[in-house]
Amino acid sequence: MLEIIRRSGFTKAAEALHITQPTISKAIKNLEEELGVPLFVRSGKTLELTDAGQLIANQAQDIVLSFKHLELQLGDLTNFKKGHIRIGLPPMVGARFFPGILSLFRDTYPGLTIQLEEDGSVKLAEKVEDGTLDVGVVLLPVDEEVFESYSFVNERLRAVLPPSHPLAGRKEVRLAELRDEAFILFREDFALHERIIEACGGVGFRPRIWYESSQWDFIYEMVAAGMGVALLPESICGMLDPNRVTTVTLTAPAIPWHLGMIWRKGRYLSFAAREWVRFSKAHLTNQGRPSL
Repeated sequence: MLEIIRRSGFTKAAEALHITQPTISKAIKNLEEELGVPLFVRSGKTLELTDAGQLIANQAQDIVLSFKHLELQLGDLTNFKKGHIRIGLPPMVGARFFPGILSLFRDTYPGLTIQLEEDGSVKLAEKVEDGTLDVGVVLLPVDEEVFESYSFVNERLRAVLPPSHPLAGRKEVRLAELRDEAFILFREDFALHERIIEACGGVGFRPRIWYESSQWDFIYEMVAAGMGVALLPESICGMLDPNRVTTVTLTAPAIPWHLGMIWRKGRYLSFAAREWVRFSKAHLTNQGRPSL
């Protein structure tokens, strides 16, 4: 049933489970007859859950998560200092802050294996919430009723301009002064995308987006080529070639860039995940710069 919901249909669910569609349809029909309620509303090509179906789906998801937690707890008892951790990192964060820490963590805990997944903050938070990832690095703040977290970077965004730009010689630039520029932003699944659009709206304009990317170095190259302007965090700006782009302090408003490590509140964390949270928190000091 959960696979049908996840795949939005019987056919794709059957393919994912490597069974025939009649088999999965019969299983759902038998379940509906046993429970005495319809689980899905079938109308043409659309498939929706009934109220009863939604209730059962929620309970089924809780059971699946409880079983996963049980497996983790049993694994901790039988495989002390062994295990697996799934970590989500945004592309521009991973390369800047984590190679040294990951290497030291691996050397300290050779029995632990690490799975890294790169994505934007929005998708990473969703994956941590649904249990696909154990922990993730995202743009703060997050919903404190859903996540536990600690903060390790507190910076502001800077305007990144081509050296020939009329504002490139300034020490500061107000956000409203960029209203007529072509913006090069991160994709919509990056929380910074919406953060920038909201800030622009606060000073009376919607940014004209020329291009969106998931890679900060590509955004940098586009600005260097004169294709537009960008807003990037201070630590990333420190990695850019000052001969190819100019970075200027952004004001009115200053846009914060606060990063944190998050994990699901109320969910059991394996030994590997607990040690990663403790270890990474101890080493991510001095405003996000590893103490290595």
